[in-house]
This record gives sequence, C-alpha cells and structure tokens, in this order.
Amino acid sequence: MVLKTGAGALADRRRLPTALRAVLGYYADTGVFDYASLSLKSEIDDRTEQMVDDVNARVEDALEAEFGHPVDFSYDTKLILPAQLTLGYVYRKARRQAPGDPVIDAIADGVPAVDETALEQGPAQDLAPREMVVRAEQMTRLSIEALIDGDMRDAINDEEFEDFEVDFDASEGDRGEPSKRHGERSEPWSGSEGDRGEPSKRHDERSEPWSGSEADRRRVAEVAQDALQSHLDGLLDDMPPVVAEAYQWAVDYSEAHQARDEHFRDLMTAAEDGDEDALDAIREEYKFAAYDEEPATFTEREKALPYSKTQYARVGVIYDGMLDLYRLAGLDIDREFAKAIVLAIIGAQVWLDDVDDYDDDRREGQLTPVTAEYLLAPDDEAAYRRVVDVTEQYLDLAKAYATEADSPLTGVAIEYIYRSGDPGVLPGNPGN
Repeated sequence: MVLKTGAGALADRRRLPTALRAVLGYYADTGVFDYASLSLKSEIDDRTEQMVDDVNARVEDALEAEFGHPVDFSYDTKLILPAQLTLGYVYRKARRQAPGDPVIDAIADGVPAVDETALEQGPAQDLAPREMVVRAEQMTRLSIEALIDGDMRDAINDEEFEDFEVDFDASEGDRGEPSKRHGERSEPWSGSEGDRGEPSKRHDERSEPWSGSEADRRRVAEVAQDALQSHLDGLLDDMPPVVAEAYQWAVDYSEAHQARDEHFRDLMTAAEDGDEDALDAIREEYKFAAYDEEPATFTEREKALPYSKTQYARVGVIYDGMLDLYRLAGLDIDREFAKAIVLAIIGAQVWLDDVDDYDDDRREGQLTPVTAEYLLAPDDEAAYRRVVDVTEQYLDLAKAYATEADSPLTGVAIEYIYRSGDPGVLPGNPGN
C-alpha cells in the first residue's frame, strides 16, 4: 500500500516525463507493475515504425513516378495506436505459450490466412505461437496501412495537406509543419471509389515537377492516398470476401453517423441562440442517444455511458472493425481487450482532440461531447467538471478492462492518454 501511495504521488509530479508518470499511475491504480511491458513498448514502437516506413516507401515510389524526382515522404498521424497495442497483446500471449521467443528479427509480410467462421464460432485456438506472431504482424501491416489511408482521405476532404511531409532534392525546406484537423473523422478505409475525390494526374500525364505550390501539395496528397488505396485493394482481392464484408460493416455504421453531421450542426446553432428544444434534442440524440444497431463489442454497461452511441459511431466502431480483422486471421482477441481499446479511443478523442479544439469547434459550430457540455451545463465551471467526469468514466473503465485482459501495455497507454490531456485550456477550470 505504501508503495502504491508513493507511486501515485510521483505520478502527479508534472516535472517527471509523461511516460514515467503513466507507468507509476497505472501501478498506483491497479497494483500492476509489469517491467516486461516497458521493453515490449519499445519493441512494438520499433517494429511498427518499420511497417510505417514500408508504407512511406510505397508512397515515395509513386511520388517519384509522378514528379520525376526522388523524394523523402512521411505522414503525421496518431491513429495507429490501437494496432500497436493489439500487436503487443498478441506478442505477450504468444510468448507465454512458447518455450523460446516466437518473435524473430524479420517482420512477417504478405496476406494472413483467414478463418471465415471465426466471427461466429470464435477462433479455432490451435495456432502455434510462431503462427500467432506471423498473422498478427501481417494483420498489423494491413491495419496500419488502412488507418493511414483513411486519415489521408480525411485530410484531402478537409483540404489540409501539411501533414503530407515531402523533401524533394530540388526543394529543400519545403516540408510543412503538422496541422490539426477538426471535427468528425471519416472512416479509415471503405475501399469505395466514390470516397477518393478527384484523382491526381497519373504517370503518363505527368505535369511540371514539384514547385511547393498548394496545387502540388494536393498532388502529393492524392498520389500518396491513391498508392495506398491501390495496394490495399490488391490485398483485399487476395483474401476471402468475409474480410471486406466485416470491415464494410464498420464503415457503414460510421457513415450513418457522419450523415447526421449537418443535423447536429443545426442543433448546435439553435442551442447557441437559446432554443430549449434544440438543447433537449442534443441531450436525447447526442448525449444519451439510443443505439439503433447493436455495437459489436459494447454491453449494457458501456452503452449506458454518456455520448456512447454517437462516439462509438464517430470513432470507436472503426477499431471494432479492425479487431474483427485480427479475429478473422484466427487470433483470439478477447472482449475485455476489445472494450479497453474502443473505450480508450473514445476517451482520447474527447480528452485530447475535442478539449484542445474546443475554441475552434465552438466557433465553427462543431458538436462534440465538449462543446455539448458547455451548452447543456448551467455554467462554465459545471461544464468543465462534466467534461472531466465523462473522460474519466471512459478511461477508468478502459483501464479496468485492460487489467482484466492482462494487457498492462494497454493499461499504461490509457494512463498516458489521461496524463497527456490539458483541460486547463477550457473555460471554467477552477485552477484558473
């Protein structure tokens, strides 16, 4: 008890690195301190960085063909954390079952084998540890590329190109700084041609070399996204249709929510003008909305959380779909781990993005759990307390499920999310 109390006190010291505070905070809350999870995080970071490098190399080949110049390319995204945590989860399980280390230096590529009955009947439970690792690495490659592809399409739709960082030999210093995009994110990957926007000029219609203009930044973005989409389509073609069908369910679920964006904007505009009916509608349709279609992972406990339905559809369902892909690869991803991931992503969206973007979202009429609370609460201080409470409900429950799933790496990541937030930027903060 003394050690846990001391760890909690240290975790609250803001002068310490956030990563260390997260480890100490998770231990203080749960009593779990798994030293191996620290080295596992470093290992997962290194291996998924290689996977991202492979994605970037694919884009660089396409950009060189488009512009006639060698290029260094990178893309700034934070959306791959659930794939990283899932890979770490499988590594931990495989290592516990193996006499030696089933993780070797080479990272598996190619298309994983698919168990077409896994979603209905559960995985067969007969994979050797090494085969678990191989399939997890293959599916993580696919998931990372799909998540980056979807984020790229979201950036193109928002006409935000600064996250597409390029360095042409003839244009040193043209790399843009990462930007922040506000509002609802589109699904990571639907595979539909209609989602892709106007295509860039292809290789046999090459226009002028890179000039650093806004038009060229759009070209970079479109060529990059097109390269990933084409590769992903090829991978899907090599897999049974059940894989695309499982992911399409998540996409359709997300799109049904996105289709209501203008309606929610109208409600927010009316509520800003004091319309009581609009405030009631935000409460009923956004904060405490009933599920029209059952979520894949959530039970009644999670469905009862404030904003559960809208935020599950906004960001959570995509990662539910991602986890189903791992299951289709024959990997046993238990429900507690899945709930930890989805709840953590919703909590992170609110605590990191929506809190940071509050001023912009309020000005632009974007309804989020944060802007909603500042409309529904009687005053700013009450709204601030509610935002903190909503966040803690999601992240505390996610942390509890991570502990149940025996995934300390996930638990520490959730603690890191919480300790990375800056609610002090919000109105009504009693510390101001």
